[in-house]
Amino acid sequence: MKFLLAAVNAKYIHSNPAVYSLKAYALERLGLDGWEQPEVSVEISEYTINQQMDSILSDIYRKKPDAVAFSCYIWNWRMIRELSAELAKVLPEVPIWLGGPEVSFETEQILEEIPAVSGIMVGEGEQTFTGLLEYYTKKEAGTMDEKGLDGIDGIVYRKQGKVFRTGVRKPTDISTLPFLYKNMENFRNRIIYYESSRGCPFRCSYCLSSIDRSVRLRDMGTVREELQFFLDHKAAQVKFTDRTFNCNREHAQAVWRYILEHDNGITNFHFEIAADLLNEEELTLLSEMRPGLVQLEIGVQSVNPDTLREINRYTDMERLREVVQRILAAQNVHVHLDLIAGLPYEDYSSFGHSFNEVYGMGAQQLQLGFLKVLKGSPMYEKAGDYGINYTSLPPYEVLYSEWISYEEICRLKKIEEMVELYYNSGQFAHTLPVLERVFESPFVFYERLADYYEENGYFINHPSRNYRYEVLLGFACRYDGRREMLYRELLTYDIYLRENMKSRPGFAKELSEYKGRIREVYEEEKRLREVLPDYGEFQPKQIARMTHMEVFCYPVWQNAADGMLKLEEPQMVLFHYGRRNPVTKEAETIIWQKLGQSGQENGRMKEMDNKA
Repeated sequence: MKFLLAAVNAKYIHSNPAVYSLKAYALERLGLDGWEQPEVSVEISEYTINQQMDSILSDIYRKKPDAVAFSCYIWNWRMIRELSAELAKVLPEVPIWLGGPEVSFETEQILEEIPAVSGIMVGEGEQTFTGLLEYYTKKEAGTMDEKGLDGIDGIVYRKQGKVFRTGVRKPTDISTLPFLYKNMENFRNRIIYYESSRGCPFRCSYCLSSIDRSVRLRDMGTVREELQFFLDHKAAQVKFTDRTFNCNREHAQAVWRYILEHDNGITNFHFEIAADLLNEEELTLLSEMRPGLVQLEIGVQSVNPDTLREINRYTDMERLREVVQRILAAQNVHVHLDLIAGLPYEDYSSFGHSFNEVYGMGAQQLQLGFLKVLKGSPMYEKAGDYGINYTSLPPYEVLYSEWISYEEICRLKKIEEMVELYYNSGQFAHTLPVLERVFESPFVFYERLADYYEENGYFINHPSRNYRYEVLLGFACRYDGRREMLYRELLTYDIYLRENMKSRPGFAKELSEYKGRIREVYEEEKRLREVLPDYGEFQPKQIARMTHMEVFCYPVWQNAADGMLKLEEPQMVLFHYGRRNPVTKEAETIIWQKLGQSGQENGRMKEMDNKA
């Protein structure tokens, strides 16, 4: 008996912890030693939505499974619907099962629409899949009991041309779930997803987690052992899937304290939190983390009080703002803030206000998302009352509502792209704070930038990564042309912070008059090695290729709030690529000297404050 669990991920770097959890739990509960047995085999196949459906279909066919189950989400549902129909043609005797959040609601309708599907696992699947595996194993051996599929709670299935629903499955004790990552080779170069709790105490109407308000925590002793496993194996990133990680204060503090005390200097941990719930002890713990050890995702969604009230999201906005500022001030934690467009009572103007407020908090990333009306969520039930229209197929994204038009949604989509390319990329950390001040607000700045892209056809012919600097210079010159030289220097500083360019950017000023002094710097070997001890084994000429020296007439390394008056004398700055900020990934910069002075070094700095 071979049961194939198939996952279709959004990207190759993603993994699907659900199918690994189903396999591990079932084999352990059925007393099967090791991952595979000759008589009973559970195989996992992971694909991506970017693969051709034909190649996935043929791969499943070659594996010759006796049963198949697909893990279904909004990003893969269209493909899985098609796959199921075609798989039934080439393997007509093989039962096809579905599971996951996309099919846990309106299950009878799904079975009516897709005749190829044998049944659906509803909700949490570990115990349910165990029952299915046992059922098919016994059926093959001819030892099946009278109950058959009727004895498995949590499924909806076909029998004699009709659709039946069995009993409701009780929530799983997640402390009983086996550890998924015993073989790290399966997850090489992939994000590790880790679950230390299930459920959420909050009732946000757009979220499926609002259905199950009970929070179940994994045993902390087990969590510590598993965290140590990741640390020992030097996993690059562990992303906690807990819906609101810090809803249980004791649990959150225990995890954070453990990773702080056992930090291996490499692994990064990602958490989704409610910032306004953090207390002084937790803020102190976070402030003590190694730069790059932790990153936080904080869902703000809106600052409109009517909107927050309507979606059952009760946030102390002042406390949230204060907490975010304190975390950012420590300069050691990457912060990601979320907004959602299309929520009730949030019109275009109100969203612009929410954008300005959240953008002003200065996080490293701002995700501008769009409401998705998920089946089973309270928002799904009330969409008609709000006049919310959304796409009929996944991801069920808002098209318009009583408060916002489709035209405005389209405009916000373009603004979202600008935020992603110019803000979230981190490539323009010193240019943006200066350029934004030319406009009435950050939101207006991104509106005008989107208009500029539209006018020049850049939404169709996308500029390359490096050409975006040229595009932003052209935009800056349109609205603030008198300071063109300042923007050229800001963009030069930003691009060299990120990478040691092989060819000089077209917008950078000519350095011919400074080449002699730059050469002298690299010939001062003693001082060079004092300032750059990391390059001790290399010769000066090699160091010159591995670093970069630039000359600036403006103090572009300063915070934009400090002003950008022209320097009395040009300043030399060395970009040290051997050392990078763990949070921003920017090269360390060394202020070498003013060209009007002697060779005495003026000082050394590490660029940490990227957002004004």
